[in-house]
Amino acid sequence: MSTATPVQTALLNVQALRVEVPQAGAVPRCLFSGLSMQVLPGQFWCLLGPNGAGKTQLLHTLAGARAPQAGEVHLGGRPLNAWPLSERACWRGLVPQQVQDAFSAPVLDVVLQGRHPHLSRWHWEGDADLALAQQALARVGLAEMAQRDVTTLSGGERQRVALATLLTQDPPLALLDEPLAHLDLAQQLRVLALLQDEVLQRGRAVVMSVHDLSLAQRVATHAVLLTGNGAALAGPVGEVMTEAHLSAAFGHPLRAVEAQGQRWWLPA
Repeated sequence: MSTATPVQTALLNVQALRVEVPQAGAVPRCLFSGLSMQVLPGQFWCLLGPNGAGKTQLLHTLAGARAPQAGEVHLGGRPLNAWPLSERACWRGLVPQQVQDAFSAPVLDVVLQGRHPHLSRWHWEGDADLALAQQALARVGLAEMAQRDVTTLSGGERQRVALATLLTQDPPLALLDEPLAHLDLAQQLRVLALLQDEVLQRGRAVVMSVHDLSLAQRVATHAVLLTGNGAALAGPVGEVMTEAHLSAAFGHPLRAVEAQGQRWWLPA
């Protein structure tokens, strides 16, 4: 008697997406058009492309922070705009490229905000929520800064606090805009290992924009390549991250070098 393999429900399903940005005194500029992708649990997607190609706008569209000009985005099998905001926040989390703190607050209080989508209007964080926040700070290496004023942190420390907040939020789908920015190499590798653990051990899905092609190659199962001229390519990393595709998108010949079981990308 054969056993059927369970069909995974896509965390994110994108069909024929088109995103434009306004231009003063001109017709809107199309960043990309016709983008389709399906994000399943256990997948790690990296968004690649030159500056201005639309990586941030794509992430914001996937998060529901902006509407596309055409196409559809489904989260957990439902249209994105059909989700109440609090429920949507339980399913997906977004770490923006930069976070501006309007007022002083202890780091731990900031990280605890990740639990707010899970709480009803009249409930406060409990011991379990506090434990999640403390564990998240420890995972990003900031446990000793729990009572530090968030406005006194360096750019890299603040970036790790944003990641800890996402971990405390604990959504099945994590959307991250340049999470490696402002981090030194050791912390970049720590963050990548942490995100990879979320994917491999916990069955989460990650969609992350990144500039370093070699680091993307290190962790990605899938990739989206935005060319900057309206085209987009999405699929398994081996099909997207090729010398021909990357060289064309970045406007410079790139070469793949194999060393110690890893693929590295260098300018030719």
